[in-house]
Amino acid sequence: MKDQREARRSRVVVGDGWDLLTRIEGPRDLDRLSPEQLERLAAEIRTFLVDAVSKTGGHLGPNLGVVELTIALHRVFDSPKDKVLWDTGHQSYVHKLLTGRQDFSRLKMKGGLSGYPARAESEHDCIENSHASTVLGWADGLAKANEVLRKDDHVVAVIGDGALTGGMAWEALNNIAAAKDRPLVIVVNDNERSYAPTIGGLANHLATLRTTDGYERFLARGKDILGRTPVVGKPLYETLHGAKKGLKDFIAPQGMFEDLGLKYVGPIDGHDIEALESALARAKRFGGPVIVHCLTEKGRGYQPALQDEADRFHAVGKIHPDTGLPIASSGLDWTSVFGEEMVKLGAEREDVVAITAAMLQPVGLDKFAKAYPDRVYDVGIAEQHGAVSAAGLATGGVHPVFAVYATFLNRAFDQVLMDVALHKCGVTFVLDRAGVTGTDGASHNGMWDMSILQVVPGLRIAAPRDADQVRAQLREAVAVDDAPTVVRFSKGAVGPSVKAVGRVGGMDVLRRPDAERPDVLLVSVGALAPMCLEIADLLDAQGISTTVVDPRWVKPVDEALPPLAERHRVVVTVEDNSRVGGVGSAVAQALRDAGVDMPLRDFGIPPRFLDHATRKEVMAEIGLTAPDIARQVTGLVAKLGGGFGTAADAPGEAVEPVRD
Repeated sequence: MKDQREARRSRVVVGDGWDLLTRIEGPRDLDRLSPEQLERLAAEIRTFLVDAVSKTGGHLGPNLGVVELTIALHRVFDSPKDKVLWDTGHQSYVHKLLTGRQDFSRLKMKGGLSGYPARAESEHDCIENSHASTVLGWADGLAKANEVLRKDDHVVAVIGDGALTGGMAWEALNNIAAAKDRPLVIVVNDNERSYAPTIGGLANHLATLRTTDGYERFLARGKDILGRTPVVGKPLYETLHGAKKGLKDFIAPQGMFEDLGLKYVGPIDGHDIEALESALARAKRFGGPVIVHCLTEKGRGYQPALQDEADRFHAVGKIHPDTGLPIASSGLDWTSVFGEEMVKLGAEREDVVAITAAMLQPVGLDKFAKAYPDRVYDVGIAEQHGAVSAAGLATGGVHPVFAVYATFLNRAFDQVLMDVALHKCGVTFVLDRAGVTGTDGASHNGMWDMSILQVVPGLRIAAPRDADQVRAQLREAVAVDDAPTVVRFSKGAVGPSVKAVGRVGGMDVLRRPDAERPDVLLVSVGALAPMCLEIADLLDAQGISTTVVDPRWVKPVDEALPPLAERHRVVVTVEDNSRVGGVGSAVAQALRDAGVDMPLRDFGIPPRFLDHATRKEVMAEIGLTAPDIARQVTGLVAKLGGGFGTAADAPGEAVEPVRD
């Protein structure tokens, strides 16, 4: 490994005519660059990021803010021997560039670079960290392992972009501080923001640190003056220095960290490479846990990002690099439909309030916040607290709507179960980006919510199939005041309305075949309704008659479903969720409980982590497409024998037509 680094060093050409970024094949190639060349490299990286990410989309603002910090980290520490960890992982683009990954042409696309650290990509990626506030726990464990194995490796945890608002970060800090001589460097990337400006007491504390002179500078000035004062000067200085804890909190209240037993260095200008290297080198030598507090500017160097007050181009789609404007509009999306309906609900009901976990704009609550600023609560990246706070709000007499990405609700499961459901609190959880999201990779697919929430007593889950149903089912959800409700929908553009042709119990019938006793009852979940209708068409071409129903509320299973199933030969469920414990499993259990013994085939997402690719590519890879499902259902029906469309008579529920 050392020989490889030396070979790379020998290939570095640092003349003024060379493009420096293309000459960086690994971190050690940074060692021979002069301060002037490092500044030039930083400028090149920002130009590269704007050009590359504008073509593919991705997390632009956070990475523009950590250019100098990443350069300094890789000059001071020896990755991969030293472990450099990122929280959240969307700040790792510059890290990728400096560790030999400069082909961003397929960023977040199938076969291209992940938008987060990825072990399969590089030995420099120790963890695949994309859910916030976990890196300090990782760092604590790695530092303990080094201690047990007597390794001299360093562990560096970069936490920021709002991740310090998460409770897990503070649990880890409490444990890290317990070992005064266990080396661990914590770099706080303080850009005042997560997606939007970071809020809360911690944010206010960091703001104070940004805007006050360091007490060390104050003491140094005092020592110089008092040292020249006859007789009383020295005793007075010693008294002052002995009371420096109180003085420290008065001049620069960094005592919060030092009260935990953590050495504090900073604040440091996060765009001054020389200052960063000096601070990091001191922290590296300290031999115990150290916090290095760096002040950075999200979106630095790119004017459109700096002018975007909402989130500084936290994440962008394809944009024009010169203007920052979107290249194309994707039309009406699920999130905006929810956001607009929330504003209407807010006007009608003064008791409706909104909660977000540092994602006001991404989950569509920005318009609600503008209309009703006193009725929206941003809890920071703290989903657990958000859920418990929602229980308190509901107990206090209002109806909270907690909008969160489906994948992030996983973090608050215990609070949903024990605080919201156990106390029968009327809280509505709106899960954005449910199902396969694609390009953000394994951690961001919302493929577990309908499985993990199935076990929560009393909780009800709505899966709208179109924009009209989002509006209707959101209203149905907030009308429930004695139990938690969930409304989940997909990422991206919402398709045309899918009209019902009838109603059975609380279920919408989307297709009613001519056959008196159809072959297949196809249970369509949420946004997959158009695909399920396509499946029915393909089956019809094979002579297989199919009824398609949308349960609308998938938990609990509608009481009318088992009797309806008896009027068919086979039941098929199709969901954009894990097959393990999902809607298909719930339907199968409901049939067993009702004494309905018939074949059931459930189609959904297999229980594995899915690589990043487009939603269409992922769905094709896992066989969740109309042709794949139709082919398997055809085979299943054929095995039953007796011909198609000849199911025996069985009692069942009549389909009521939909009346306008």
